[in-house]
Amino acid sequence: MSKSCELCSSDTGLSQYEVAPKSDTITICETCASSIENPTSNANHWHCLSESMWSENPAVQVMAYRILTELGSQDLLDMMYLEPDVEVWAKEGIKEEVEPTRDANGTILNEGDSVSIIKDLVVKGAGFTAKQGTTVKNIRMVDGDPTHIQGKVNGSTIFIISAFLKKL
Repeated sequence: MSKSCELCSSDTGLSQYEVAPKSDTITICETCASSIENPTSNANHWHCLSESMWSENPAVQVMAYRILTELGSQDLLDMMYLEPDVEVWAKEGIKEEVEPTRDANGTILNEGDSVSIIKDLVVKGAGFTAKQGTTVKNIRMVDGDPTHIQGKVNGSTIFIISAFLKKL
């Protein structure tokens, strides 16, 4: 175990931290440990990463990359160089915020909701128009695209732009 925190160089309250999904560990202090899962809660503490991001230890580089990404420190991220395999490792642990799907009024739509179509929509490839006021029950979310939902209209499963829907 290192005699100081590998992220901020502090020497108090040291412990090992596993950098997932690999089993490599780094030594971190109690301050880093208390805010590593939510770096924005103590953003000023992480100024130390401008030094530790240059570490030769890939696990330290990975943690610096993940924390800088969560803090939105694009200028420091642009300066970092990671070997391709280390970059893949670093990106594996980043939580991606997915924008919720919203209807025309801004109400968040969830899997299984019922919605109403607020405008006549020509359904390409199916040869019909989904009329205003049509109820679409048990909608499904489209992976990776918060602007669309999937539902059944006139017996056909179609994709509908959420801006043309109103939650019931």
